[in-house]
Amino acid sequence: MTDAEIFAAHEGGKLSVAVDRPLATKRDLSIAYTPGVAQVSRAIAAEPALAATHTWASRLVAVVSDGTAVLGLGDIGPSASLPVMEGKSALFKTFAGLDSIPIVLDTTDVDEIIETLVRIAPSFGAVNLEDISAPRCFELERRLIEALDMPVMHDDQHGTAVVALAALTNAAKVVGKELGSLKVVIAGAGAAGIAVAEILLTAGVTDVVLIDSKGTLHTGREDLAGMKAEFAERTNPRAVAGGVSHALEGADVFIGVSSSKVPEEDIAAMAEGSIVFALSNPDPEVAPETARRHAAVVATGRSDFPNQINNVLAFPGIFRGALDAGARRITPAMKLAAARAIADLVGEDISAEYIVPSPLDPRVAPAVTEAVMRAAASAVVPGE
Repeated sequence: MTDAEIFAAHEGGKLSVAVDRPLATKRDLSIAYTPGVAQVSRAIAAEPALAATHTWASRLVAVVSDGTAVLGLGDIGPSASLPVMEGKSALFKTFAGLDSIPIVLDTTDVDEIIETLVRIAPSFGAVNLEDISAPRCFELERRLIEALDMPVMHDDQHGTAVVALAALTNAAKVVGKELGSLKVVIAGAGAAGIAVAEILLTAGVTDVVLIDSKGTLHTGREDLAGMKAEFAERTNPRAVAGGVSHALEGADVFIGVSSSKVPEEDIAAMAEGSIVFALSNPDPEVAPETARRHAAVVATGRSDFPNQINNVLAFPGIFRGALDAGARRITPAMKLAAARAIADLVGEDISAEYIVPSPLDPRVAPAVTEAVMRAAASAVVPGE
């Protein structure tokens, strides 16, 4: 692809609003707009629940960003992030049939973002938070879940985590190890790293070591606060100290969700039958061809290598399932169900080079949607 092709594809934006009711006659206009629309508005005023069935709000996802952590570009601001949010909306429509609208906000203040979304909440049915920097993203998601009576998910955290768990479930099968017995090292203690650690702990992995720019998270570090301090208490049961070299010695799994680089000798020091997920884009933490010299299973976030761990495997179906189920929250059980559904699609074709389905596999979103709906139907959410 050339620069000319890329810019031509984005000229004028990638989205438009389509009308899916006829407007060819005066009768059509009378039904869709005045005077007919007044009857619907009066009915909703009298019975607000009708908005869920007689407007698009319950089927509309707000894709929200402040542009502070965009792809591999960092803090580029709201306007520069808009093409990415348009792309996310295009993925929602293509893979899950959901309408969505990008909303980029010219503020990084958590209180202001929450106030803005609460005020415009009648316009949509779910919120997909995107490309918001850590640690603010943790507080923002938590408080929005409390403030809004609808599904809210920060995809940079949970989409990545769901697909990573699906991939690790099948990678463990390939190397003949039990998921719960794995020693896992996660490089990156930001949004994605924390979420991956959380879902692995929930799935029964007990030996997880998180690493930030200063080394492993452990209870002996006095420079930790917030989520990092919490996860220092919940992870690293062997109290591994030091950097990535110390952590990877004898480890079964490396998951990279940072821009750091990992030397080949550190990968070589991992346990026999090791698993390497080098997910940083566009440059993985370790080159796949280098990792394959030592690891039994290798995955990246890129489409030009086998085993692409891509959020699009998760988020369209998760939101579709939550909305179809009428769920008010996206729960841990829904995320686990989504991961199982993705992993199960690989089936008997599982191999070292095929541990997750392709992002273009048309089976993925329906399978995830169904799994999430089942999980929602069997869950009891506090407050409901």
